Amino acid sequence: DIAEHKMIRIYMVPDFKNKLLSSYYLEIIHDVPFLKLIKEPLSSPGKQFLKRTFDFLFSLFVTIFLLSWLIPIVAIIIKLESKGPVFFIQKRSGLKNEPFGCIKFRSMTVNEIADLQIAKKNDSRVTKFGAFMRKTSIDELPQFFNVLVGDMSIVGPRPHMLSQTEQYSKITKKYMTRHIVKPGITGWAQVNGYRGDTSIKGRIEHDIYYIENWSALFDIKIIFMTAFKGMMNDEKIKK
Repeated sequence: DIAEHKMIRIYMVPDFKNKLLSSYYLEIIHDVPFLKLIKEPLSSPGKQFLKRTFDFLFSLFVTIFLLSWLIPIVAIIIKLESKGPVFFIQKRSGLKNEPFGCIKFRSMTVNEIADLQIAKKNDSRVTKFGAFMRKTSIDELPQFFNVLVGDMSIVGPRPHMLSQTEQYSKITKKYMTRHIVKPGITGWAQVNGYRGDTSIKGRIEHDIYYIENWSALFDIKIIFMTAFKGMMNDEKIKK
């Protein structure tokens, strides 16, 4: 009050306890300004509703017009090639790192290390038809059921096995940031070649870019890239 009375300009410096901030974003919550270290368009309830509505309607369309006839055909081939269930359900890390049952067509012979070791190139556990499904991403299509019930989104960071989350969170900076949104069937990292046994650093960078730059048009772009480019597993070299 005294300074203003004497026409002295006031500047207030926020105290971040000597932390070096590379960037920050301003968000107004109930008329109160807050600084955030990550831009997050999907923190808006309206945008969350828009994304969920699109996810549900798109997944319903795929389920009715694609999966309704594809599942019986794939099921027969899987059963003829190897013993075991048609579907493989694995616990993976979802929104807020909550585990959920991620469903896929079974592409491997039944084995005891499926929840611990990801498939590598020329993995002996992968069946011949399984290799084709993995190459074309057909094995991921049942995850539209996960989208219907709300565990996943069509586009988002790919969900990892619980063992991977535990491992990578200890050694990779900003890894857990990817769990502030729902995981996706496809994502910005995947259409840029970061799939399977590829660079986790590159994957996280692309996942965070997606989170910070989300828009409905960005989702549609990734879906088209998945359909016309990303369906073929053109993986980056691991670094």
